[in-house]
Amino acid sequence: MRNLVATVSMFLALAGTAKAAETLNIYTYESFITEWGPGPAIKTAFEAECGCTLNWVGIQDGVAILNRLKLEGASAKADIVLGLDTNLTNEARTTGLFAGHGTDTSKLTLPINWNDDVFVPYDYAHFAVIYDRDKVANPPTSLKELVEGDSSQKIVLQDPRTSTPGLGFLLWMKSVYGDKAGEAWAKLRPRILTVTPGWSEAYGLFTKGEAEMVLSYTTSPAYHRIAEKSEKYAAASFDEGHYLQVEVAAMLKASPNPALARKFLAFMTGPGFQDHIPTNNWMFPAGALSAPLPAEFGKLVKPSKTLLYSPAMVAKNRRAWVDEWQEAMSK
Repeated sequence: MRNLVATVSMFLALAGTAKAAETLNIYTYESFITEWGPGPAIKTAFEAECGCTLNWVGIQDGVAILNRLKLEGASAKADIVLGLDTNLTNEARTTGLFAGHGTDTSKLTLPINWNDDVFVPYDYAHFAVIYDRDKVANPPTSLKELVEGDSSQKIVLQDPRTSTPGLGFLLWMKSVYGDKAGEAWAKLRPRILTVTPGWSEAYGLFTKGEAEMVLSYTTSPAYHRIAEKSEKYAAASFDEGHYLQVEVAAMLKASPNPALARKFLAFMTGPGFQDHIPTNNWMFPAGALSAPLPAEFGKLVKPSKTLLYSPAMVAKNRRAWVDEWQEAMSK
């Protein structure tokens, strides 16, 4: 009997060790896992629940994540990708690298209807031009005013080839200007201080005073109001409407830990994950919170119109529209 008890105890100990040794690898964008981003707190919360190790792998930005996946293919060292958006989901799906999530998304709250068996949304916000109130007395009230405005007041943008905000702004321009988007880019070019690979670099230049404006989100002023107690930065409200971003995560077919990956995707829809989105990722949560949003979120710019291309439309035209942007920017 003593031998049997010892054998069972040893088996349970080994099983516990094996479970503790499980590691979930997640590709995400770099700003998500900085000390001020939601990544560290989410890691702590999920590890307490799963008895595993969550390993974030930081990659520059959302488009760069997809580009890396295409290069690595089935050999990618990740269980989950977190940080793509609806502008990339169709293209990501066609790689054949992703598996069904099996997560109940029926209770998620989004500005659009959601029915996707591969990608799980975790937050959203509209893109916006953020300006410095101390430097811009009359902010643009439309994309047209931004494009045709004073070239001495500069804006920092992100590269649509590597950045989801950069791609979002390109689609915003295209949705407003259509076939004349190339001409609009040419008019805007004198106002562009620089184009950065990702959001973090662009916003950093802006807050350091290098430019009067930056492409970011309608939610960005909430950070300054809550974390810095400052009204210095505001979002410009555009008459034509604002382009929407919905960020998503998905698991890879080649994941060595599919059960753990699905556990994380389900966890992502609840308070353990979502509580860290509003005041760490500074976006609107897509899932349930344990407490109401801070009052500052109710004071943000509310777009009069939501602009959004279908994932299929973006996948079909992204290369041509990026080429159009490159040609206009190189003149």
